Amino acid sequence: MPKKILFINQETVPYVPETLPARMGRGLPERIQEAGYEVRTFMPKWGVINERRGQLHEVIRLSGLNIVVNDSDHPLIIKVASLPVSRVQVYFIDNEEFFSRRRMTLDADGNAFADNGERAVFFARGVLETVRKLRWMPDAIICSGWMTAVVPLYIRTVYADEPCFIDAKIITTLFADGFGEELEEDFKQCIIYNEVSAKTLKEYKDLFDYPELARLAIDYSDGIVAAEPGVSEDVLAYAASREKPVRKCSEEDYAGVFKTFIDELDRGMK
Repeated sequence: MPKKILFINQETVPYVPETLPARMGRGLPERIQEAGYEVRTFMPKWGVINERRGQLHEVIRLSGLNIVVNDSDHPLIIKVASLPVSRVQVYFIDNEEFFSRRRMTLDADGNAFADNGERAVFFARGVLETVRKLRWMPDAIICSGWMTAVVPLYIRTVYADEPCFIDAKIITTLFADGFGEELEEDFKQCIIYNEVSAKTLKEYKDLFDYPELARLAIDYSDGIVAAEPGVSEDVLAYAASREKPVRKCSEEDYAGVFKTFIDELDRGMK
């Protein structure tokens, strides 16, 4: 049977404006699928997405769950579409409060939205609950973008005994640029859920910036990929200190690097 690869992306073209993470969000799943793997992709349903043009439609059987973030209930809506030509299936995590605004993570003045941390937590938990509902068991999970930073933590704690994730290898993809500032003051509290307690997070700063999010993702991942030059050397040194295997790639060779890395992790190699 072909290996199953789950991609959790912050951005994917053609649904959002073109950036390196967004190009990889499309190109990497497509190339991995071409190599014979079974793939599925998740991303937020940003308000900039044209649902009609992208041919998104709601999946009623997967929607309807309420996710509690920061003591408030938020309905989870799941939509789906297929990438042109390759037909790679893309699932969209939606919620009117978090993802209806016409910008992604920054407002019209270039300032980060005050609830970006809550949005990241909702996205992470929405993805994992949906994969569990699908009963789809990935062999590898590739997380791309700072909004996915809490995914490895939840998989290794809250979902540690969940059959869908128990054998999956987690790869975190790092880029040169984060979001440029700290998340909201109560972000650390927002992360707390079931097996994730204040004690779990005591080693991390109270205010999370991009390097601190990277540290969190690294601690609970099996491998790290630096997807472009300029990724913080301090962050990469931290990964090395945690004995996490690190691979570097460029946009020209990322598909081959990821495919080889997935196979290496599956064999237990560093």
